Order: sequence, then C-alpha cells, then structure tokens
Amino acid sequence: MPDAADPAPMNARRKFRREGEGRRRQDLIEATLDSVAEYGLQGASLRTIALRAGVTAGLIRHYFPGKEELLQEAYTALVGRMTEQAKAALVMDDASPRQRLAAFVTANLNAPIIDARVFSLWATFIGRASADPALARAHRDGYLGFRNEVEAVVAEVLAAERHQPDASALRHHAIAINAIIDGLWIEGCLAGEMFSPGELAAIGIKAVEAELGLVPLKHDAEK
Repeated sequence: MPDAADPAPMNARRKFRREGEGRRRQDLIEATLDSVAEYGLQGASLRTIALRAGVTAGLIRHYFPGKEELLQEAYTALVGRMTEQAKAALVMDDASPRQRLAAFVTANLNAPIIDARVFSLWATFIGRASADPALARAHRDGYLGFRNEVEAVVAEVLAAERHQPDASALRHHAIAINAIIDGLWIEGCLAGEMFSPGELAAIGIKAVEAELGLVPLKHDAEK
C-alpha cells in the first residue's frame, strides 16, 4: 500500500476514478508500460502497476482478468501507437504518392518512433512472445497491420508509376520494405548518436525506392 503521508498516489487515484472507462484503461496501459520499462516483465507485478497508476490491484482486475491480458494490451498499444505515428505522416495535402511514401519512411526513422525506451519495451515483449501465445498473437497482428499500411502506400506509388502489381508482388514488396525499415529503426534506437540528422531516413528512402524499381528523381541523381 502507498504511504498515506504521500499525497501523490492519492491524488493520482482520485483523478483516475473521475475519468471515463476508456481513459481508465489507457491509464493502466501506460502504467504497465512504465513499470515494464523500469522493472522488466517479471518485476512489473499488478501491485507495482497499481501503485504507478494510483489505484488498487483489485481495480485493475475490474478492467483486465489478469496480468497476462494487461501485458498483451500494453504491447498492442505500443505497436499500434508506432503504426499510427507513421500513418500520420501520410496526411499531406497535394503530395504525390511517392512523396507520401518518403514521408512514411522518414516518420518511421525519426523520433518519436526511433526511441531507446520504445525499443527497450519492444525487445522486452518480443523476448517473451515465443513462450506466450497471447503476446505472439499481438505481435503477429501488429506486424500484419503495419505491413498492410505499407502495401497500401506501395500500391498508390506503383499505380502512379503506371505499374499494376498483383497481390503477390505487393506482399513481396511490403515484406522487404518492412525489413528495411526495421533494420534501420533498430540501428537508430541502439546507436542514434552515430548517425547525422536525416541520414537513416535518406538511406531508407533510397533502399525502398530501389526495392520498388523506381527511377531516381533528377535532383536525387545529381546529388
């Protein structure tokens, strides 16, 4: 139990209880991610998470059957947030499909997606996925969701280039592009200080365009 003399947990609890159901679930998910980042999967107990959220462990069970379900939701939220942040870069007025693709790649290879804490959380969850069917399903769903977004962007680009790839070709491109982005993302998260601003994004765009067989734009070829 938190120290009654410490007002912070009490204030946090009152705030938590005033807000709606959706916000309460989200607060618990954020508390779970914070706890996993600090203590690891084993150390992030329901009691630890409850203290972080300013609630009781019993209240957590009102929203989640147990720790496993809460961890699954937290991982799903983590991966989903990264995908949504990348998708936000696609909202560009008067941009060509190729410019939207470049913006999508760039978003994936810059903050807030490139982040040491995000990578640490992702790696922690992935390390357990092979032994946890629920986390494995969450990872698979997150991967396929991101790959679907890549396929949609690629289809727009190739259509603008007067190419008509079939579903198999789109799938191939999406798998390859996901691998390109993942590899550079890991490098950026682990050793971001080794790269100049925009360097990873520029490499990623060049590699993705090569995968799609796009002819370099004139200003790129002159560099």
